Amino acid sequence: MPQPPIAIVTGAGSGIGRATALALARAGHEVLLAGRRADALQGTVEAGRAEAPALAARLHPVPTDATDPASVEALFEVARTRFGRVDVLFNNAGSGAPPVPIDELSVEQWRAVVDVNLTGVFLCSRQAFAMMKRQDPRGGRIINNGSISAHAPRPFSAPYTATKHAITGLTKALSLDGRAHDIACGQIDIGNAATEMTERMAAGILQPNGQTVVEPRMDVRHVADAVVQMALLPLSANVQFMTIMATAMPYVGRG
Repeated sequence: MPQPPIAIVTGAGSGIGRATALALARAGHEVLLAGRRADALQGTVEAGRAEAPALAARLHPVPTDATDPASVEALFEVARTRFGRVDVLFNNAGSGAPPVPIDELSVEQWRAVVDVNLTGVFLCSRQAFAMMKRQDPRGGRIINNGSISAHAPRPFSAPYTATKHAITGLTKALSLDGRAHDIACGQIDIGNAATEMTERMAAGILQPNGQTVVEPRMDVRHVADAVVQMALLPLSANVQFMTIMATAMPYVGRG
């Protein structure tokens, strides 16, 4: 019987990460759940168990700090020793800073966002490349969680916007460098998925014209299904960039 594909999802304890981990498990993947909080990762396992015990059995929590090189190395070592390979990495973990003018933003707040949103993706991708190049059969897929902010910023979002623009460049570089090793890399840019992080949009969020407007949101499962669609492609095909968003969110024509 062939081995099921092995996936790693960062930020798997809530929101998009949890929904995607569950969707990948439904699609037959063994999923390593990476995140800082062991209790949140266990919550993802319990969400799977509530759906089906067999689903929970495919969810494997591995508490991980994506900003710590040793912690990320340990995560991939778990994948290597338990399953022998990694087929899919979903770089999803991310954070933002308080929505304040840049002159009121501390250097520590800036660095905290860069560490999670950019350096964390680098550290995980670095380990994924090391495994995917050498495993048999070789190759795999990296999917980066970009954002609508990879294209157009919101007011007072300099750290988040800068890192998401950087993710687009990193995605392109990984896609190019992965060609010789059967490693595909793509990016999904998400707008207003209904998670804890976007609850403020349902209450009203600042627009470029100074108004505060309630923005539509979409079911997070649509995002998870889109990631699964990318993950299930053969390595001879790649979704380089995908944008998925609530249809009526003010993105096209923003500002």
